[in-house]
Amino acid sequence: MKLATRFQLMGLFSAAIVAMIVVVLLGTAQRVQRELSKNEAAGEMLHAVTALRYLTLEYVLRHEERAEAQWQLRSDSLEHLIVQADEFQDQEEAQLLAGLRRTHTSLDRLFTTLASQPRKPPPDTPQRAVADEFESRLSGQIANKMQSMISDVLRLSELSRSELLAAQRRESLAVAVFGGLALLAVAGTTLVGYRSVARPLARLREGTLKVGGGDLDFKLGVHTRDEIGELARAFDGMTDKLKQTTVSRDDLAGLNTALQAEMEVRQLAEARTTAQLQRLNLLHQITRSIGERQDLRSIFQVVIRSLEDQMPIDFGCICLYDHAGEQLLVSCVGLQGSALAMELPIIERTHIAVDANGLARCVRGELVYEADIAEVNFPFPRRLAQGGLRSMVLAPLLVESHVFGVLVAARRQAHSFSSGECEFLRQLSEHVALAANQSELYAALQRAYDEMRQTQQASLQQERLRALGQMASGIAHDINNAISPVVLYTESLLETEAGLSEHARSCLEVIKRAIDDVAATVARMREFYRVREPQLTLAPLDANQLLQQVADLTRARWNDMPQQRGITIRLAMEALPGLPAIMGVEGELREALTNLVFNAVDAMPEGGVLTLRTRLMEQGEQGLQGARRVCIEVGDSGVGMDEDTRRRCLEPFFTTKGERGTGLGLAMVYGMVERHSAQIDILTAPGEGSTVRLSFALPTEPAGPAPAQSAPALPQRVRVLAVDDDPLVLKSMRDILERDGHLVTAADGGQAGIDSFRAAQARGEPYALVITDLGMPYVDGRKVAQSIKEMSPSTPVILLTGWGQRIVTEGDLPVHVDRVLGKPPKLRELREAMAACCTTEV
Repeated sequence: MKLATRFQLMGLFSAAIVAMIVVVLLGTAQRVQRELSKNEAAGEMLHAVTALRYLTLEYVLRHEERAEAQWQLRSDSLEHLIVQADEFQDQEEAQLLAGLRRTHTSLDRLFTTLASQPRKPPPDTPQRAVADEFESRLSGQIANKMQSMISDVLRLSELSRSELLAAQRRESLAVAVFGGLALLAVAGTTLVGYRSVARPLARLREGTLKVGGGDLDFKLGVHTRDEIGELARAFDGMTDKLKQTTVSRDDLAGLNTALQAEMEVRQLAEARTTAQLQRLNLLHQITRSIGERQDLRSIFQVVIRSLEDQMPIDFGCICLYDHAGEQLLVSCVGLQGSALAMELPIIERTHIAVDANGLARCVRGELVYEADIAEVNFPFPRRLAQGGLRSMVLAPLLVESHVFGVLVAARRQAHSFSSGECEFLRQLSEHVALAANQSELYAALQRAYDEMRQTQQASLQQERLRALGQMASGIAHDINNAISPVVLYTESLLETEAGLSEHARSCLEVIKRAIDDVAATVARMREFYRVREPQLTLAPLDANQLLQQVADLTRARWNDMPQQRGITIRLAMEALPGLPAIMGVEGELREALTNLVFNAVDAMPEGGVLTLRTRLMEQGEQGLQGARRVCIEVGDSGVGMDEDTRRRCLEPFFTTKGERGTGLGLAMVYGMVERHSAQIDILTAPGEGSTVRLSFALPTEPAGPAPAQSAPALPQRVRVLAVDDDPLVLKSMRDILERDGHLVTAADGGQAGIDSFRAAQARGEPYALVITDLGMPYVDGRKVAQSIKEMSPSTPVILLTGWGQRIVTEGDLPVHVDRVLGKPPKLRELREAMAACCTTEV
């Protein structure tokens, strides 16, 4: 019988045994699974009965509807478990289930009876005792029923466990029996294989050794009719043929020598090929690594480190070539050769002169290999030789035929670089040069992108400022109208009421300064979208007095409002006496300091110390060069700023206050500082508070007293027509002008003003002056001026408007208007305009 047939039969027999084992195991596994399911069902029943018992006790103790509802839900769940328990099919199990159903039905009736009992009578009454006794008996019966159910469920669980153990024992027995059969099958198969295969093969091995040793008369003598028998007969036939074709041992020795020589040649070629593949793999790794980097230094570091680890080399560096100075600058030195670099010395940022030998040839684009640098009499090779290096390769870094650097690789052994390694370094230098060029291109592209993004942001910001400025222009007009009566009445009171107390006069002066600051702020709203006039009218200012005014103006913000929230902010005023005057615009400086005070208060949400300080900064202090400067400092003991916030806090629209902040406060302060040619310094740290220092240069010449302004020469009595759509402005202007002795007629709106002027002309009582607003509904100030000039060309018209400053600045003076005054009007400006326009009295 053939060996293949034998092994097929043995395989079929083993498969049959395995199939039987699988069938028996599947049957026993199903039995085990069924018993496990029964055990799990019994456990769920036991848990449900136990829960019913606990809920019954809770209901008896508390009589809560929640306990009753939970009892019913748990009872329904138990009933569902009993009804669905189809896996309990044995006789005893069926009887136990039937008993559980009956007991559960009885238990349900008993609990329903218990739950349907009416409210108990009052304590210490016979009816209460009867009710308690009845409830006690019902609860006892329910407890007995539950105990019976628990016993039945435990019996079910015990039966299922017994069946489970029996099934597991049967499964173990089946595994043991069929495992023994499998072992017998394997043993029989092994024995048959040994007798049929192992013995003939051992005989064949013996014959092979003897024939190889030259005994061609050896015969196997295996006559079986299987494959091994055929192999043995073929082997015997081979020995017969070998007897007829045997060669001499000398010929075999010669052939063997030739074969060994050819093997050595092929091994040498294979070694060279392997080395070349390793270098190509290293080149690929380095190229891939430097391709993932964008900065020049990291590219050089990867190249040198890879050469030190993989090639390897004893010293390596990359130098950048300066064409103008004809010298090399060491840009990167390998980590392993850093100690040697310190000895040479060839450390980073070191300059190396280009000598007439290797370096000069390399910067012309040639690959230079010095097999033994000890024999080279030039400065750079001698420097390497002093560190114990003997061989050197210089590879140029070429980009479009332009050498921008040199790759230096050196070893301690002479003649240690092969031609393949030199070629590898040449190829590597090309890849490094390409990566470096791409890095430079990337950096240039990144710079171009950053410039484009900054330009885009600047354009976007300018557009936002333009929109904000247009909106602010309308707001400025309304604010100017609103504060005009306050300005007129305040100045009139300060001028005419001599009996005012010092406190009242001080309060009025504070109001006047605050209104002036508001007017100046409104006037500067157009700076958001319009270029400011290049010249400022500067006046000598007392920094101490200015700081005291700011403290008075902001008292509500740093004292009253925090106290309402239970927070205390203490003011520390440190004013240096005898401080020289500074040149500036009082309103702008006061507004900037007010913004700084507000920011300081916001930085102290839990309270703290607000410091207002003036001092002199002497030459040499904190790097000050030149003359002394006057410093105004606003400090707080608040949360402080980190470095990134400190650098960006002066940018427009940058804020750390969320929706509460606009990001314009410090930007306006910075604009004021720039316009005054001053300096701003911010000293801050997280958790240590902040101090903003404004330093102003002292004037080169001492400031003299301001020239006294002469009072305008006004006519004693002038008939005036005042036209405005704001009744408060009309009333305040009428009161002030009448107090000066003029006859004032108020007209509410443009059309009313034209009608009043026409009626006065008809009566023969013409007006000597018309003061009109610009922005009025239906008929504006331009139409009023045009109509007045048509009726009386000689009558002067003064245009009083919230846009007055913009009109004057832009030279957009309307026709038919003699003078333009801005709101809020100043008494002095109003009287000067009237004096210039009016020459006749009533």
